[in-house]
Amino acid sequence: MEERSVDGSAGDVDYGRIGIGYSRYRQPEPRIAAAIDAALGTARSVLNVGAGAGSYEPLDREVTAVEPSAAMRAQRPAHLPRAIDATAEQLPFPDLAFDAAMATFTVHQWQDLGAGLAELRRVTRGPVVILSCDPEALDRFWLNHYAPEAIAVEARRYAPLAAIATGLGGVVEIIPVPIPLDCVDGFGEAYYGRPERLLDPGARLANSAWNFVAPAVAERFVTTLGRDLADGSWDRRYGQLRRTPEFDGSLRLIVGRPASLGTTQR
Repeated sequence: MEERSVDGSAGDVDYGRIGIGYSRYRQPEPRIAAAIDAALGTARSVLNVGAGAGSYEPLDREVTAVEPSAAMRAQRPAHLPRAIDATAEQLPFPDLAFDAAMATFTVHQWQDLGAGLAELRRVTRGPVVILSCDPEALDRFWLNHYAPEAIAVEARRYAPLAAIATGLGGVVEIIPVPIPLDCVDGFGEAYYGRPERLLDPGARLANSAWNFVAPAVAERFVTTLGRDLADGSWDRRYGQLRRTPEFDGSLRLIVGRPASLGTTQR
């Protein structure tokens, strides 16, 4: 039997505690949204699982959203459909109910990855599009220098890409997603060229990794990064990132299609 918090959060993070104000920092980045939209292809009906506050939900398709956290459902803007209170592992839909399904920044928080992926495949006729991170590429981000504990915990939480591909079955394509310098979706790597932003407690709170490290780690991070920004150490080491239009980090789209549909090479 799955365990859920008072808020309803079903994963390893209680969004009733950390999700307040989440949508202020985590807005959909248009260039990432375009990649997701392309992967959804011609699908008209789309299931969004772990939908959160609605980032990346297409506005020109029939979307059904699933989100177990009450705090996140409450932050969904009025123009988006109301989200259903359910979890990935137990989707309340018949087989092959949707043309496509999507899950963004969520699979690492599911209690049972294999069961959730099997459910996505069960209810979807066409592509299943997952936005996640490659745990083997997380250490490309300069945060590894200042808070390796945060990178290590994320590497443990994010499923290997091969495990996601196996869970989806069929034909799977893994697509690197470049992160733009002015990315408006405030996941950690989005600040690769704007380090000052991660001194904001709200920006860190909108990244669940900080929920899994000791307060002393965050305090050390703020002190050390603040000092290095003030004396120029960060810029001497990483300053070129302020002028780098895109960062080749850990962000990936995993697109699974039934074998009968094949895939489009890019």
